Amino acid sequence: MKTLIIDDERLARRELISQLSAFPQIEICGECSNGDEAIKMIGELNPDLLFLDIQMPGMNGFELLERLESVPRVIFVTAYDEFALRAFEVNALDYLLKPVEEDRLTDAIHRLQREERPESQHSSEGEPSHLLGQDDQIFLKDGEKCWFVHLRDVRMFESEGNYVRVYFDRYKPLILKSLNTLEDRLDRTFFRTNRKFIVNLRWVQSVENWFNGGLRLTLKDGSQVEVSRRQSARFRELMSL
Repeated sequence: MKTLIIDDERLARRELISQLSAFPQIEICGECSNGDEAIKMIGELNPDLLFLDIQMPGMNGFELLERLESVPRVIFVTAYDEFALRAFEVNALDYLLKPVEEDRLTDAIHRLQREERPESQHSSEGEPSHLLGQDDQIFLKDGEKCWFVHLRDVRMFESEGNYVRVYFDRYKPLILKSLNTLEDRLDRTFFRTNRKFIVNLRWVQSVENWFNGGLRLTLKDGSQVEVSRRQSARFRELMSL
């Protein structure tokens, strides 16, 4: 994948190029120190991917993208976290903070590879490859706060009217989305326990029989979620209970 590095800091470019050498699928076709230079090189080289800084003299990263007729895949690399929401709005693949951690860079490359697969490709279980799983990362915004969160860190989702509350770490922001829509986007490691909850099965610590043929799940953080009678039959079949 032809990749262009755009950053006004030479040392930052050198460090990122060094880190990307661990990924043979990434071919560094050039590097730029400013927006004008980048526009010229993008026209000449037609890269598939940009690693793009945001704060640069003359033209920032967002202004650069606005001047392109055709925008490649973009991974932002910046020292500032306040641009995360705008990065999401321009469909950036990921948003890496400097200094770039190896694990985060690996996650970004893996996400890129997943999105490059044809949508018609299916997994061995017959699920579409675009379903979100444990290794995927989602963007969340609640008021002025923003997060990029791995789904493996999300223990459950709770429906609250037209919103869904997302539980991860010590946070539980609300997002404007229905639980039904969310269920359609998640793979089989997430389970709809009842009308109000979806739980991450990797977080289930214990299961016990509950009233009227239902079940009760205890998660690793101590939270308890009831499984409806109807869903309990599916859960037993899924987990071979």
